[in-house]
Amino acid sequence: MTALKRHRRLEAIWASEKGFRGWFSTVSHSDLGRMFLFTSFFYFGVAGILAMLIRAQLATPHSAWASEEVYAQLFTMHGTIMMFLFAIPAIEGMAVYLIPKMLGTRDLAYPRLTAYGFWCYAFGGAMMLSSLALGLAPDGGWFMYPPLSGGIHAPGINTDFWLIGITFVEISAICAAVELCVSILKYRAPGMSLDKMPIFAWYILVTALMILTGFPPLILGSILLELERAFGLPFFQADLGGDSLLWQHLFWLFGHPEVYIIFLPAAGILSTVIPVMARTTLLGYGWIVASIVALAFLSFGLWVHHMFTTGIPHMGVAFFSAASTLVAVPTAVQVFAWIGTMWKGRPDLRLPMLHILGFFFTFVIGGLTGVMVAIVPFDWQVHDTAFITAHLHYVLFGGFVFPILAGVYYWLPLVTGCRRFFKLGESAFVLTFLGFHGTFLAMHVLGLLGQRRRIHTYDADAGWTAINLIASIASFIMAIGLALALIDIIIHLFVAVRGKRSPWGAGTLEWATMSPPPSYNFASLPHITSREPYSDTPTLPSDLARGTGYLGDPQGDRRETLMVDIASGRPEALAVYPSNTTLPIRMAAVTGVFFLSLLLKVYWLTPFAVIAVAAFAVRWAWSLGATRDAGPQLIGRDMQVPLAIETEKPPGWWGSAFLLVANATFFGSLLFGYAFLWSIAPGWPPPEWLTFSILEVAIGIGAALAAPVLIRVANARVNASRPATPASAATLGTIVLLAVCLVSLILRAPSPTEHAYGATLLVLGSYGLFHAVLTGIMLAFVIVRMRRGYVSAARSGEPAIARLWVDYTAGAGTLCLLVAHVPAWLT
Repeated sequence: MTALKRHRRLEAIWASEKGFRGWFSTVSHSDLGRMFLFTSFFYFGVAGILAMLIRAQLATPHSAWASEEVYAQLFTMHGTIMMFLFAIPAIEGMAVYLIPKMLGTRDLAYPRLTAYGFWCYAFGGAMMLSSLALGLAPDGGWFMYPPLSGGIHAPGINTDFWLIGITFVEISAICAAVELCVSILKYRAPGMSLDKMPIFAWYILVTALMILTGFPPLILGSILLELERAFGLPFFQADLGGDSLLWQHLFWLFGHPEVYIIFLPAAGILSTVIPVMARTTLLGYGWIVASIVALAFLSFGLWVHHMFTTGIPHMGVAFFSAASTLVAVPTAVQVFAWIGTMWKGRPDLRLPMLHILGFFFTFVIGGLTGVMVAIVPFDWQVHDTAFITAHLHYVLFGGFVFPILAGVYYWLPLVTGCRRFFKLGESAFVLTFLGFHGTFLAMHVLGLLGQRRRIHTYDADAGWTAINLIASIASFIMAIGLALALIDIIIHLFVAVRGKRSPWGAGTLEWATMSPPPSYNFASLPHITSREPYSDTPTLPSDLARGTGYLGDPQGDRRETLMVDIASGRPEALAVYPSNTTLPIRMAAVTGVFFLSLLLKVYWLTPFAVIAVAAFAVRWAWSLGATRDAGPQLIGRDMQVPLAIETEKPPGWWGSAFLLVANATFFGSLLFGYAFLWSIAPGWPPPEWLTFSILEVAIGIGAALAAPVLIRVANARVNASRPATPASAATLGTIVLLAVCLVSLILRAPSPTEHAYGATLLVLGSYGLFHAVLTGIMLAFVIVRMRRGYVSAARSGEPAIARLWVDYTAGAGTLCLLVAHVPAWLT
């Protein structure tokens, strides 16, 4: 088969549908990555317009064009859009587009999950944006602190838009995190061991793990606050056993790691682009990987430094202050590695490098002011002033926007296959750089002079007028610069000349594909022996096009790629992807109906939406698998591997494992909240305790202990080619018993509206019950699949996935019962 015939054959297999319908049915990571990026930069523009309105209001004292209510909506939506609808989705989009190309594979692990995540983001973002258009935008700040955001002080629907819309959008982040973790660990080119992965992949892997462990506390907090607003469960009402500080703990358990979730991928861009611009290799690869992991761990121990003024005990303040300064060490390791790389090479001051230099200057200032606010006495003075706003923007704009613009300009020739014609980017950079520093250096001064955050006006005799005017003028200069950059990129897309492959001289795999890349990325998959295979083998693109790598001969209409061993990169299985489908957008739309029913208080619609989501999920899963064993598959180079569905741990097992990491973090945050209210909140002990029931505890825990044993018996019988339906049905029976005990707990708990104790028991019991029902549905699904012939000794993956969920449900159910009953028994 010639290279041209191979290209046409693969393009027919992998291409998205033509025309308008293709946007809604595509599962291609390239299409979805571009869609994520386009949508996120649209929201960046919206948030930028809101920022200009804010600066216009503050340019002069007693400016009257925006009322206090409108101004509160402006700054709330500006922060919310920047953090939730721009920064994280832009990272996801860049990773979704680049990671398979960098890893030498053809797509991500779960293409339909990527599409579902995008449409959840698109619909959730549209929900948030509609609130602004309707004049019902959230107005409690992007952090939404109770009690001001509670039902008593914010009775309208504004806050509900934030709580429900953000939770909807976070589904997208969790989907992308699971997708990226599994893809980076299991879907790489053969031979690409962990120490040969591109450095950008390490950054994305750690970031995805941080999303899985950082976002669940915010999701929990949003659910608890919405339950308080909608049904009167008093989690944050001090007079009923709640505590508004619980929200701050849950929010900043997410919020501070969020800063590093945004920074680390941007740092990954720097670690990728700097060596290329310096025409050398990255200095200290191993040290950088270690610093990434260290930074991720440390970021979860810093959340309290946002709460130094809330009455935290002095010992805790001292600990978190020290930890906040310690985080500078792994950051400095990376900065010095970048400086050393530039010193070792010969930097070429092209446009991506200009943005990188802008990052260095800006981020170092942001880091220094960060160390300043980590010092408690200073933090007490500048807390909630414009100084903190300026610091935040130096860290996020310097640590994210400059690097991502560098990345956009660096990879734009790959996406388009062209080089820039009109050179507006350099002028755009100068205007953006000068405008940014003019704005936020002035805001540092305003903060030191005492100007508070989130004020919509000020007196002329406060001494802030001239500085505010300078900051506002500079902000419009920055906006002009960013608009020029956008125009430059659009011109590049439509008016450009054909460029050469890898115009920067890079050696990583994404440059070894065609430019722009085809829908299948690589005609055959390479065997990797170094970190820069294209540099080592300049003929690699033509070699792969001729089919000399793995999977060079397409088999039927199957979309194929390889799964590998995590550590060594040895080929383990042949993965076959589903084709184009509208199932993800339809399922996302039904998920949107669920959230809309909660927002509009149309609760009769909620169970129908839940049933519809479950039906789509069952249909999604039913389309996978096979009813016959296929046996070993030829993958090229005289190698054979089994199909992925015929391995002990199929793709669904890995996805479930990482999803359960996020699930366990959510549950851990719930237990933390219960312990916090119990030990810190006023109004405890509660006026009424749960009545201890030895029968409920014995039956529930007994069922929870029996379920993992029975599911293992079922798995062993499957592996031995023996009937496993009775053992699986018995497992289902134990899960039903556990569910009955959890229902009994919920019904016997004290009133959830009279004290936070009863409300917490309701949520704990509901969490356990939800997982019992979900696991029961999974077991019933597996039993039906067994009877239909989808399970055999070779195809034992589905019972293995069910075992994961049974084990988790048993553990979570046991903890729910113990946490509820042990205090009641002791009292």
